Amino acid sequence: MDRAAKAELAASLGEVFTSSGVVVVAHYAGLRVSELQKLRHEARQAGAQVQVAKNRIAKIALEGKDVAGIAPLLKGPTLLAYSDDPIAAAKVVSDFAKTNDKLVILGGATGSTTLDVDGVKALASLPSLDELRAKLVGLVQAPATKIAQVVNAPAAKVARVFGAYANRDAA
Repeated sequence: MDRAAKAELAASLGEVFTSSGVVVVAHYAGLRVSELQKLRHEARQAGAQVQVAKNRIAKIALEGKDVAGIAPLLKGPTLLAYSDDPIAAAKVVSDFAKTNDKLVILGGATGSTTLDVDGVKALASLPSLDELRAKLVGLVQAPATKIAQVVNAPAAKVARVFGAYANRDAA
């Protein structure tokens, strides 16, 4: 890889580090190509990306970024998972690591907060942004439905009273 290609790769990684909501660092030693492809596929479906990067280039790209706290983790065969959603990448990597012991989570960062292994797992246990939105919509809709039921209830009771009087007079 020539110097210009390295500079271009460092610039693109720097952009990733700046724009991502979360970056997770893991060792992937011993993973087969098919397993790595499966991880990448699962990550894409969740809205995350997985990339194997040279540690030295990644360290150069980290300089001056909020997530620079992950630089000490970049030793050995490292894999970077990142996403705009602050939970997606952590969830995908954590779920994959549960089924495959060759993927070892080292840590990560969200913004300027550096996470250890437990922090990444705790982040992965949170509901995703889409799940939170669905819960919020459900919470907003529930009171509206109850208000509609309360407003319609007196009219329904009056109709039942009139129906009872009509049935009594007819009998």
